[in-house]
Amino acid sequence: MSVHPDLHQRYVWACQSLGQPENPFVAHVLQEADKNDKIIWTNGITLNIAGNNHLVPVQRVTDDDLQVLVSVLSKTVLVTGLDLRCNILTDAGAKHMATFLQENSTLRYLNLMFNDIGTSGAELMARALHRNETLVYLRMTGNKIGNKGGMFFASMLQINSTLEKLDLGDCDMGTQCLIAIATALTQNRSVKAINLNRPLLYSQEEETTVHIALMLKNNSSLVELHLCKHEMKNFGVERLCEALSENSSLRYLDLGLNKITCDGIKFLGELLKQNQTLEILDLNANRIEDEGAIYLSEALATYNRTLRALSVVSNNISGKGLVALSDAMKTNMKLSYIYIWGNKFDEATCKAFSELIQTGRLKPDYTDVEPYVVDGHIHLAELSHGLRKHYYWTPSCGEVTKKDANASLAIVAVSEY
Repeated sequence: MSVHPDLHQRYVWACQSLGQPENPFVAHVLQEADKNDKIIWTNGITLNIAGNNHLVPVQRVTDDDLQVLVSVLSKTVLVTGLDLRCNILTDAGAKHMATFLQENSTLRYLNLMFNDIGTSGAELMARALHRNETLVYLRMTGNKIGNKGGMFFASMLQINSTLEKLDLGDCDMGTQCLIAIATALTQNRSVKAINLNRPLLYSQEEETTVHIALMLKNNSSLVELHLCKHEMKNFGVERLCEALSENSSLRYLDLGLNKITCDGIKFLGELLKQNQTLEILDLNANRIEDEGAIYLSEALATYNRTLRALSVVSNNISGKGLVALSDAMKTNMKLSYIYIWGNKFDEATCKAFSELIQTGRLKPDYTDVEPYVVDGHIHLAELSHGLRKHYYWTPSCGEVTKKDANASLAIVAVSEY
């Protein structure tokens, strides 16, 4: 049975009570939620108040707007998700949210990515999660919380036992913070997915990768790990592979935009020969070249039967390596998603992938290329499919309904709320 919560009317009253003007965008979202008869409110809903929404006029949410909104939401158990990405929230807004998290017992998903929250706001949020026992997924991507802010989240991970997904990518965290997070995850058994993309690292010794590898030897709950832009080289990959040979939980490994060459891929190839859990491997924007692609194809063709998705986008691979990967797919029926755009296509590559698609071995939504013919010659065009197609943005046509073109959503079951 549907129940109308009348969120908009409560919002109007709260604005009057606090002496704040109404934000027309917030009011619109609450009105739409109120009149949506298709929602079974007992299951809870996610309010999408993202500042990059292209479907309706947007007035971005300020700290004062958030104060009013959380005063409304604190009196309802119906809202289980809150998307506030790409607004203009600062540390003052983080204070309002922290107070709300300490008191709220229903919110499971909170997206604050790309706001202006800094170190002090991160401290307040992290401390609130010492007590909160409901939030399952938190996205802080793009808030410049810095090394100190990240340390507060590392401390939180030693106490909180509810959070399952934590996104701290592009947050300007440093070496000390990453080591502290890795140490905390050695003991934490609730976190299943973590994004540590693009830290600010000034050492060439790969200390952070070493500590993350040590964590993976002991952690048996982590399913998804993102380590883009870690300045990782072959030494770091070797340490990770040593750890993953003893790990039986990780299903999604993202090593994109690092400095991995074919020598580092040797270790990954050997890992894939024995690993029985990895399902998604993202190697985009490294430099594995033909030799690295052949190492991968040998492991996939003969040994590995668990990997379902592979991205080698922009890796300086030419026809020899790409054809080897296509041949591996002919014997390995488990590998379903493969992304190859940004490499050096020759006629043999175009013909090989065209055959995979035309025979039905490779579904059109499961790759980022599409064959076409000009003057009797086969070429490949780019498709906007990928492992994380809609991670940072939502298409202007609305929510994504077809997940196959976005492999990470279709495969890994650490769900959003």
